[in-house]
Amino acid sequence: MSELTMEMIEEQIQNAPFSREEARQQFIEKTAFLDLKHAFTFDEAWDFLEYKKKQTEFREKITRFEEAVNQHPESSKDEDHKINPLKHSFADGQYIREIFNPAGLFIVTKIHNKTHPFFLMEGEMSIYTEEGVERIKAPHHAITKVGAKRIIFTHTPCRFITVHATDKLNIEEIEEEIIAKSFEELKLTVPDTKQIDRLLVQIEEKAQCRS
Repeated sequence: MSELTMEMIEEQIQNAPFSREEARQQFIEKTAFLDLKHAFTFDEAWDFLEYKKKQTEFREKITRFEEAVNQHPESSKDEDHKINPLKHSFADGQYIREIFNPAGLFIVTKIHNKTHPFFLMEGEMSIYTEEGVERIKAPHHAITKVGAKRIIFTHTPCRFITVHATDKLNIEEIEEEIIAKSFEELKLTVPDTKQIDRLLVQIEEKAQCRS
C-alpha cells in the first residue's frame, strides 16, 4: 500500500502546477485509485506548501534587500554599533540585550535561532516580516519565533530589549547560540508534547474516578 508524501505533492506543484481545485480533484482520484493512506488532508497539504513557498520567497527577498542595503554608498554597516549602541545584562540563566536606535533608520535584523520575548520600551517602529507589516508603539511586547528575520523602520528614537535563555556569559558564544548565520543552519526542534500527554492521562484518570 503506497503512501502519498509531502515531497510528492510538492514535486507536482513545482513541475506542473494546478489550480487548487484541479489539485484537489487529482488528490481525491489518486487516493482512491492507489488506495493511499496519509496522515493529512488535501487542504492541510496545500496550505502548508503555499506557506512554505511564500516563506522561501520572503527569505530570498529579505536577504537580497540586506545585501543591497549593505552595498549602498550611504550604508552605516561598518558603524552599526556606534549608531545602534548595545547594552548587555545578565540574570540567572538569562541574557538581556538592549539596543538603542535613532529615528528614520532602516534596519535588517539577524536571523533568530531561538524563540524569545522582545519588548519595545521607547519609540515607534514599523516591522516587516513574512506575515506582513506591523506598526508598533511603546510599550509593546511580543514573541520572536525561530527563523524570524525582520526589516525595521524607526519612526522615532527607539529602545528595544530581547531576553534569551542561556547559561553562557561570553557575548560571542551567546551570539553563536542565538543567531543563525543563514536560514539553512537554523536549529529547528520538534515540540516536546510529553507534558501534554501527562496532563491528558491525569484528566482521563480523574474522569474515570468520577464516573
